[in-house]
Amino acid sequence: MSLTVVEPSLASLDSLERAEAVCLLVAEDERPLRGAAGYLDWRLCGALSRVLLDSFFSGRPDERLLMPTGGKVPAQRLFAVGLGPSRSVTALGLEHALKATAEMLMKAQAKTVAIALPHLPQFGEETVATLIKRGFVGAYHGEVTVFGSKALGAKLPS
Repeated sequence: MSLTVVEPSLASLDSLERAEAVCLLVAEDERPLRGAAGYLDWRLCGALSRVLLDSFFSGRPDERLLMPTGGKVPAQRLFAVGLGPSRSVTALGLEHALKATAEMLMKAQAKTVAIALPHLPQFGEETVATLIKRGFVGAYHGEVTVFGSKALGAKLPS
């Protein structure tokens, strides 16, 4: 498995030419979407926001969404995984969500993915990196790009 970290931006989203899928972990109370999720929603002309506004997907724990990107970004598929309210996400809950996400992406046969987590104020970069390593890295066997800060990138294996 190879893992790279890129800072969220329109340019980094547009440069994901090898990614087959983008996977967002979405907090139930993060509105408007920020970071990589916000940039992706922008590229999709607000399609993700409309799904959220229509309550088709809300970010509740264990909720899943799959939608096409319509060629508006290099990845063909968008997966979204609900985490629940951001402040109530625990370390164990995030680790389980990351593992379930990795397993879902493996079942979907997505060999190259980009993932993004919402801002979770209760966790520092070190904790997030540890949870990504324990929850996602061990369960996913493909090429991964993580949207995150340089500080997060320094704590993850490359």
